[in-house]
Amino acid sequence: MEPLWKLLYLLEPAPVILLLTAVAVTFVSALRSLNYGKEMEQNCDLSEASITLDRSQALIIPIMSSFSLLLMFYLFSPVSQLLTAFTAIASASSLFFCFYPYVMYLQSQLGLLYPYMSRYCSKSFTLLQGLLLLLCIGIVAAWLVSGHWLLNNLLGISICITFVSHVRLQNIKICAMLLVCLSVYDIFWVFFSERFFGANVMVSVATQQASNPVHTLANSLSLPGLHLITKKLELPVKIVFPKNLFGGIVPGNSADFMMLGLGDMAIPALLLSLVLCFDHRKSRDSVNPLDIPSAKGHKYIWYALSGYAIGLVTAVAAGFLTLSPQPALLYLVPATLGPIIFISWIRNELTELWEGTMPDLNDKPHLTEV
Repeated sequence: MEPLWKLLYLLEPAPVILLLTAVAVTFVSALRSLNYGKEMEQNCDLSEASITLDRSQALIIPIMSSFSLLLMFYLFSPVSQLLTAFTAIASASSLFFCFYPYVMYLQSQLGLLYPYMSRYCSKSFTLLQGLLLLLCIGIVAAWLVSGHWLLNNLLGISICITFVSHVRLQNIKICAMLLVCLSVYDIFWVFFSERFFGANVMVSVATQQASNPVHTLANSLSLPGLHLITKKLELPVKIVFPKNLFGGIVPGNSADFMMLGLGDMAIPALLLSLVLCFDHRKSRDSVNPLDIPSAKGHKYIWYALSGYAIGLVTAVAAGFLTLSPQPALLYLVPATLGPIIFISWIRNELTELWEGTMPDLNDKPHLTEV
C-alpha cells in the first residue's frame, strides 16, 4: 500500500482528463440513447432502434464475455488482423451514427438541400450522408496508418455511444442482475485469473496490440512510405491518455498510458440511460443537459451520474494506492446502482423502477439532440 499523499497524483492532467472524459461519455451515451429511441418511435422503426435485454440474456452475457476473453487471451495473435478489420468497419459505422445528428442539425439550420443518391431498400441516401461517410472512413484510415491515441479514443467513444444507444434494459431488476454479474466477471478476471491461467487475463488482453493489416498489405506490395504506417495498433476497446500528458508526473514509465475500458463506461451508461428514460417519462418535459432540477424532485440521472463520478475516482485512487490494476465495476456498480435503489425506495418509486415498463418516449416533442 502506497502512502495516502500519492492521491495527489489524481490532480495531474492525465487522471483529471481521463475522469472528465469518462463521465462526459457516459452521460452523452445515455442522452443519445434516449433521443435515438424517440427518433425511431417517431419513424415507427423501433425494431431497428435497439435490442432489449431480458433476464436470461443479462445472465448469459458475463459467461459469453468470459469465453470471448479466453479466446482473445489464447488466440489473439492469429486473429488480430481480422479483429482489426472488423473493428475498422464497426468504428466507421459508429462514427457515422454519432456525427449524423449534428450534420442534420447543421443542414436544417442552414437550409441546405442535397439530392438523393439512391433509394435502395426503402432507405434514402443523400449526398451529405455520402460525404459524412467518406469523412468517417477517412478518420478510420488515419487511425490505421498512424495508430494515434487520440484517434483511438475517438473511435472508442463512438463505439461506446453507439452500443448504449442500441442496447436497452427493461427495468432496474434486469439492470441490477447485469451489473452485479459483470462486477463478478470483472473482479474474477482482474484479481484471480492469474492463479488459474498464469497471467492476468484481463490486463493481458486489454494491453495487447493487434497486427495492422494495412502495414501487412503495404509491405507485401512494396508500397512507398511503408515506414509511415504503424505495424501494431491499440484496438479502440479502451480510452487512453499518456501519463506525461501536459508534463504530468503520474507514477510509472512516462511512455505508459492511463487507460479505462469501454465496458467501464458503456455498462454504467446502460443504467443511466434507463433512469434518464424514467426521468423523462415522469417529468413529461425536455431532457436537457442544462436543466438543473429544482429542490422538488431531483432527477435520478444526476444521482447516477454523481455516483459514477465518485466510483470512478475511487477506482483510480485504489489503483494509485495499490499500484495494481483494479476492476472498475467493483466500485462503479455500488456507486451508481446503490443510490438509485435507495432514493427510489424513499420516494416509493422502487417498485415502478424495479418491474418497469418501456416508456413512451414521444410524450413530449422537444428533446435536446446529441
